[in-house]
Amino acid sequence: MKLNPTLIFFLFVQLLSAQVQDKVDFIHAKPFFYVDVDSLKIKGSVEYTFDVTSQLDTFFLDAQNMKIFKVELNGKKVDHLYNTKKLIVHKKLKPSTKNKLFIQYETQPKQTVYFLGWDDDIPGNDQVWTQGQGKYTSHWLPSLDDMTEKVEFDLIIVAPEQYNVISNGKLDRSFKSIQNTKHWFFDMKKPMSSYLVGFAIGNFDKQELKSSSGVPIELYYEPKDNLKVEPTYRHTQHIFDFLEKEIGVAYPWQNYKQVPVQDFLYAGMENTTCTIFSNQYVIDSTAFVDKNYVNVNAHELAHQWFGNLVTETSSEHHWLHEGFATYYAYLAEKDLFGEDHFYWHLLGTAEALKSFSEDDQGEALRNPGAGSLTFYEKGAWALAMLHERVGDSNFKQGIRNYLQKYAYQNVTIPDFMQEMESVSGMDLSNFEQEWLEDPNFRYAEVQSFLMQKNTSIKRFFELKEKIGEQAETAENHLKDIWDSLESSQLKQHLVLEYGSHFSPQFLSTILQRGDLKVRQAVIVSLEKIPAELQQETESLLLDQSYTTIESALYKLWGDFPDNREKYLDETEELEGFPNKNLRVLWLTLALVTPGYNTGMKPSYFEELNGYSGPEHHFETRLLVFQYLSSIGGYNDETLKNLVEACGHHVWHFKKSARDILKEFLKNKDGLAKVKAIYPLLNQQEKQYLDKTLGE
Repeated sequence: MKLNPTLIFFLFVQLLSAQVQDKVDFIHAKPFFYVDVDSLKIKGSVEYTFDVTSQLDTFFLDAQNMKIFKVELNGKKVDHLYNTKKLIVHKKLKPSTKNKLFIQYETQPKQTVYFLGWDDDIPGNDQVWTQGQGKYTSHWLPSLDDMTEKVEFDLIIVAPEQYNVISNGKLDRSFKSIQNTKHWFFDMKKPMSSYLVGFAIGNFDKQELKSSSGVPIELYYEPKDNLKVEPTYRHTQHIFDFLEKEIGVAYPWQNYKQVPVQDFLYAGMENTTCTIFSNQYVIDSTAFVDKNYVNVNAHELAHQWFGNLVTETSSEHHWLHEGFATYYAYLAEKDLFGEDHFYWHLLGTAEALKSFSEDDQGEALRNPGAGSLTFYEKGAWALAMLHERVGDSNFKQGIRNYLQKYAYQNVTIPDFMQEMESVSGMDLSNFEQEWLEDPNFRYAEVQSFLMQKNTSIKRFFELKEKIGEQAETAENHLKDIWDSLESSQLKQHLVLEYGSHFSPQFLSTILQRGDLKVRQAVIVSLEKIPAELQQETESLLLDQSYTTIESALYKLWGDFPDNREKYLDETEELEGFPNKNLRVLWLTLALVTPGYNTGMKPSYFEELNGYSGPEHHFETRLLVFQYLSSIGGYNDETLKNLVEACGHHVWHFKKSARDILKEFLKNKDGLAKVKAIYPLLNQQEKQYLDKTLGE
């Protein structure tokens, strides 16, 4: 019987997908591609150098939804098959070295490469950036989704000449070329997994510095944010120097770059030598108090060792990436902000993990399907407890041995644990069972650990035990000792725990004597502001904290309606965090305050509604959708922006937008309004709306 060629191909692809390519070793890659911002395509080629370690008939690369124009092996055309997912090369090859595979291709990525700002009229906001976490680089570059295949990538990127291009490795050279483009040549010296290849293109300036060990560090920013560079990147050199010293292994790459981009999917991504992060961390000094880049900065930098230098073999070993980066970021914060900050933060994560575990949601760290709370926070706790169990010197030596032994290779949890057992002389199987395999979180153990390590946490739990279930008696236990409590963190947590039961007189004392974070805890804890505290609370509108001001403005406006105009006048010029939290709140309150600047209300609505557009960050847009929904303020433009948001590339924003739209459609007037804008939508938006209305 003669098999259908299509069937043969299908079976062949299925077979290859289940195989590990252990007969071919990819050594070097030289991608050359043009980022076409008009067509939103990647057009280019890639040449791979590879060794054949054992005789083979076929090998493959991952390539998602591409047009493949040419495939050559060692300078000659070669038989190949392509099924929109894998490019399979047919060629009998004997063991050999330095084979060359050349691929010419074109693709319009549906994910992983994001083109932002190219369809609006706002100058300077155009960007292209990548996010290939795990296995997604194959959506724009024929590559290998398998993290165990490490390759040295030297990229040549062609882009419009007016923009900066940032990518992996050292920028070797750049020059202007034809059709208003510029070539950028990047050189890497060491191999990495394909998912760590990345680039960013946009209107960026940079500041440069060096670590104490001489590593060049480049800090990128948009020109409009030049006054925010210092608070955004505050402590960067200190963090770099601390991690090199604490880890005990020199930074393993040529240089380090950080680039903030619009509407990034996560907080940050540790592409080798080139972290791309959310521009919501580009902040001023006031925002630094409540939301800063320090932790993300340290976390992504720690990944350059844990994840990039040594890389997991599979998601079962993901703790070796995220748990380690999280823990070392906490150690960096401890070095910067002190032990109280460190241990109280650990207590906060322990409380979250305890709640998660008690709701039967607990997950083992060796569960490949575990969520972020497990891999990041439970992972950090596992390292903290391992550090305590084996001792500081053994822990640090074990980390050094592990990184040096497996540098530029792939690792498993047993690889790491073996190094720790070897250096400590301990049998750590019990630790593995308790912390890596048990889905439950050992809260009692970590509470005891924290009470031993930190006197203010010990005092907190002692006071909680003393107060017991009678929260209304807390003031009796606390007011006489309040001034003797030296820890601001302790005071904050006591206020958050019991503040709603404190008398106005005691709260007044706390507000007058407390620092910024203690004052913030007071306003956050109050459901309703007592009349006796009106004056003290009004003073919080001048605090150097956008979180405090937001809470104070909202609650004062609600609790003291006679003074609404005064509160709005005092806060009119404030914008807040990068998501414009204060400005968006102010505009909403100004719109619904009767008699307030009546002639300005149309311009207030126009400004508020304008922030719902796709040129603004998704955090800002979500706030606007929520506020306008609460005051019934949707017009045609708002609805069009809401429907557009239902197809956004950031999934949690997309989900929120879809939920808001579905709620809006439950009302007959809402349904009529949406149908009225239907002709204004693009084809993709119409298809989504048709599906939604049909459900």
